[in-house]
Amino acid sequence: MERALNQQKYAPDRRDSPQLAGVVERNIRALLARRQIEEAAKPMSGRVADNVTRFTGSMRFVYIHLVLFGAWIVVNLGWTPLPRFDESFVVLAMVASVEAIFLSTFVLISQNRMQALADKRADLDLQVSLLSEHEITQLVSLVTQIAEKMGIEQARDPELVELAQDVAPEKVLDEMEAHARDFQATPRRGKHAGPGGMERRA
Repeated sequence: MERALNQQKYAPDRRDSPQLAGVVERNIRALLARRQIEEAAKPMSGRVADNVTRFTGSMRFVYIHLVLFGAWIVVNLGWTPLPRFDESFVVLAMVASVEAIFLSTFVLISQNRMQALADKRADLDLQVSLLSEHEITQLVSLVTQIAEKMGIEQARDPELVELAQDVAPEKVLDEMEAHARDFQATPRRGKHAGPGGMERRA
């Protein structure tokens, strides 16, 4: 099945065109095919958790609980000729507690899987951004060399030298963390500032 989806993902389509619309259509089909592959590879536990989470997040689930809990309360309040079976509502509280435990577990399982997918997509976005930055850097360098050959004055702009250098992502992250540490270590001054420049709460 995965081979068929891969073939469908990369198979040429007569609707494709060298224009932008054709590229967009091809990307959409590639993303849909990738999503189908991920859905097919999802374990049974993940499917069960997703189905339970999807059902519990629907209005049908709310309506069912309104009917069941409402009938439970009405019967045990003695408003009907039916015999009361939970006068203190202890059983109802226990059922609701156990249900909440299981539902929260299913929700957490689905959230963990969604977080893993989000991390994977974030890594993909980062790789695409780094590739785009490298391509733009090469274009800047190439255009600068062409401008120098043609004697264009803007080619001597010192900023172009910096733009023509590849950006190391690890250095950018280190610089961001350093600025974040400096910002946190900077004492806040204001009308509520106490001794040493630290902020004082009322």
